[in-house]
Amino acid sequence: MKNDKKMFILVEAILAVLVAILAFMMIQEKNGRNLDKVSVIIQNSDDSQWSAFKYGLKMAAQDQGMEMFVVSTGQMLTAEEEKSVIESEVDNGADAIIVQPVLGHDTERMLRKIGKKVPVMLVEQTAVIDEDGAKLPIVEPDNYGMGKALAQELLKDYNGNMKGKTLGILSESEESEAVKERRKGLMEELNDTGVSVRWSMNKAFEKDKTASLKAQPNVDIVIALDNHSVTTAGRCLVTGNLNGALLYGIGNSTEAVYYLDTKVAECLVVPDEFNVGYQSLTEVAKNLKNHFYKMQDKTVSYTVIRKDTLFSKENQEILFTLSQ
Repeated sequence: MKNDKKMFILVEAILAVLVAILAFMMIQEKNGRNLDKVSVIIQNSDDSQWSAFKYGLKMAAQDQGMEMFVVSTGQMLTAEEEKSVIESEVDNGADAIIVQPVLGHDTERMLRKIGKKVPVMLVEQTAVIDEDGAKLPIVEPDNYGMGKALAQELLKDYNGNMKGKTLGILSESEESEAVKERRKGLMEELNDTGVSVRWSMNKAFEKDKTASLKAQPNVDIVIALDNHSVTTAGRCLVTGNLNGALLYGIGNSTEAVYYLDTKVAECLVVPDEFNVGYQSLTEVAKNLKNHFYKMQDKTVSYTVIRKDTLFSKENQEILFTLSQ
């Protein structure tokens, strides 16, 4: 009987040791496990307009305990190039993708296919416009609101009377939903004010930006609907190639802010790109930690900045994120 009791105690002790060893190994495995990896693909990723966006990604990655990598894209990607980059990232172990999609139905189909393997979050714009059915989740600025805000600032400067004034509208693309919404907000607010649009430019100015722009008819005001357009128009104004037109724009780079600071631009509407980055990665993290979580669309705010409010206390955080 005593031997049976000793054997029972011995077995219990061995089991306890085995349980302790197993628990230790599980803890070690958990601690040593690689962090979830999120790959981010955006157009021309080294451009300064992405500084705040990338800073937001970085802060969210730290808060969520994740690994984030912005893929270097030194040029504007085509749909086929973007597809190749995304597939390469997934093959190399990316657990999720955050992407600024190239416009097109082929891109949409490709992203949906990728989404069956890993979570996919869109930023800045959708892949297709006005398509029925379920959309991929997206984090983007309030594009309509920014266009409307820009028009409101313009009307303030002219006391609501724009009769006889002429506009030139500049954008990188007329096809993207983001630009369409910005222009819609702008023109709805300027409706019945007497202003007329003399010209619009988009992709035509990509090859020789300044030469194409200065060849346009003279206008009183240039409206730049994105950061690239703000900086292009700013350079033209500095060299006297826009014949004294006033510049109002939507921008989010230190160069755009420079033109505001030097009075080349009258007004700048700045999207909160920090939060585009932060919210997109946070949504992805929630999904990776809980596969039943459905990623949500997010629309972030914007700030209207003038020369006299540029260095106000309220705008210090914006300027900080733009310079990271």
